[in-house]
This record gives sequence, C-alpha cells and structure tokens, in this order.
Amino acid sequence: QAQLAESGGGLVQPGGSLRLSCAASGSFFSINAMGWYRQGLGTQRELVATITSGGKINYADSVKGRFTISTNDAKNTAYLQMNSLKPEDTAVYYCRVEIRTESRSGPYTTQWWGQGTQVTVSS
Repeated sequence: QAQLAESGGGLVQPGGSLRLSCAASGSFFSINAMGWYRQGLGTQRELVATITSGGKINYADSVKGRFTISTNDAKNTAYLQMNSLKPEDTAVYYCRVEIRTESRSGPYTTQWWGQGTQVTVSS
C-alpha cells in the first residue's frame, strides 16, 4: 500500500507562485505516473498536470505556459511549479499516483490519492 505526502498549498496574490510537492512511499513495484487534479467550489475534479515514468507530460489547457510538472525519481517525488496564478486556480489540489504492484494472481495497476492541499489565489 502506498502513502502520499502532499504539501505546498497556501494563500497567494494574483500573479504569484507556489510549488506543490507529492512524495510516494510504501510497498509497490514501480510508479507509472504522478500528477495533480483539482476541485473548486461547485466543480468536478479536473486534471491539472501528469507525468509518466517515461517522461510524457500532459497539462490542462488552462495551465499551459504557467505550470510545470517534474519529478525526482530517486525520491519518488513529483513537483508542480505554479506561476502567474489566477483567482480561477483556487481549488483543492489532489496528488494522484498510479502504481504497479503484484497480488497473488499476478501484477496489476492501481491508483492512490493524496489528502489534498488548498490553493487560494486572492487579493
């Protein structure tokens, strides 16, 4: 079972920056992908950014050019650098990790979610 330690949220003014971190630990074979999803008031949870073990990166259109996702594979940690923040970025940000592990029946893929961190962009 994996545990995700998520941090870096807070209150920032429009145009400011924050960096989120997500560290995975526990028992699993490997990590296939890591990333963040967010959920604002009255909204569905939506993808923000993901990165695979092969380095493939996806961003939501709304954050392209402003957010950057990266990883430190040796530490099983992902980072989300958020620049030029806007009020509409206000949400709870949830780290997601996709892991590959093994059961009695053989290998399988599953996902784990962090507890979420609040990002508030306001003047």
